[in-house]
Amino acid sequence: MDNWVIIMMLGVSIFLGAIALFAFLWAIKNGQFDDEEKFLNAAKYDGEEDLNDAVAQEQKKKDLKKNYKPE
Repeated sequence: MDNWVIIMMLGVSIFLGAIALFAFLWAIKNGQFDDEEKFLNAAKYDGEEDLNDAVAQEQKKKDLKKNYKPE
């Protein structure tokens, strides 16, 4: 392979990496990864009844998988 091909590939990869880094930093600055409602919803719906319902649903899923018989 010629040297110019390697240099061109290296330049393009550095350029694309810089664009990805810039987009990531821009997203962090603009709050794209902030999930403010996550903690509020966890406080609202984290009651004993909700947890018991979740456990019951998981148990139902396990029972259905155990009882499933492919034809």
